[in-house]
Amino acid sequence: MAVKALLHYALEVPDQTVGETFYRDFGLTPVSARDEAVHFKPQPLARDAVRLYAGPKKRLRYLAFGAPGADFDATRAALSQAGVPEVDAPKSVGDASGFWVRDPDGNLVNVRNEGQELPPAEPPLTLNSPGHSPRVGARGYPEPAPPRPRRLGHVLLFTPDINRQIGFYQRALGMKLSDRAQSIVAFMRCTSDHHNLAFLTSAGPGFHHGSFEVGSVDEIAMNAQTMQDAGWKPGWGLGRHVIGSNYFFYMRDPWGSFVEYFHDLDCIPEGCAWAARDFPPEDSLYRWGPPVPDDFGLNRELE
Repeated sequence: MAVKALLHYALEVPDQTVGETFYRDFGLTPVSARDEAVHFKPQPLARDAVRLYAGPKKRLRYLAFGAPGADFDATRAALSQAGVPEVDAPKSVGDASGFWVRDPDGNLVNVRNEGQELPPAEPPLTLNSPGHSPRVGARGYPEPAPPRPRRLGHVLLFTPDINRQIGFYQRALGMKLSDRAQSIVAFMRCTSDHHNLAFLTSAGPGFHHGSFEVGSVDEIAMNAQTMQDAGWKPGWGLGRHVIGSNYFFYMRDPWGSFVEYFHDLDCIPEGCAWAARDFPPEDSLYRWGPPVPDDFGLNRELE
């Protein structure tokens, strides 16, 4: 029993129009829907990845995970055996399929009978390196292009109790711990991605960022520049994480949280001999990049 996909995240925000502009500029495509939310999807996919509902201030509305076929029934049974009660779906959700529970922090979690949707595979990158030149007689610089995230990779949430959250998502949803850095941050997976859900310590719950895969480091940098040219503020990057290994650039969203472009994340297939590691604090954020902004770990939902 286990969930097998992170499907989408839903936020409440004070201005859906501003949110729509932000996510359009980020590179996501609006999707028509029959509920009160504004929906967005990566262009290559059929299913949405972000939903924005109206609310007095920014906060997580819910997370949606997929557990296809037998995993759906097994996950539901495991939650019942763990004493986790089901709750009603929010009335404003137009397609409230599956079942709904709350995690120990009170975050609403929706589990649906759906599988993972992946974008079409792309040709391998042709990168020249010392003694190895697969790109011959061709220039390697990228042409300008609008941002085009391929898929939602993960969500990071603030929590006052990392161990409690790890225990719930392992026991109740069958997720696996990939790595952590003591009581600072922890990373969990339900796919072959190094992480689909992460937790950062804070005095209370909150939404930190959603992260989307792009096709290269060039795309990360050019997308970040396009966003800044459109008037949005940079958050942090370009850099490379230690835990997960991915390149990153974070853009600030309009409500005090972030959205990330990532590339080259560690892959952990089912059955892989991967041992979760407890990293020292100095490795909890990055190997290289600009200094971490003072407010990067600030939970503005507590202000």
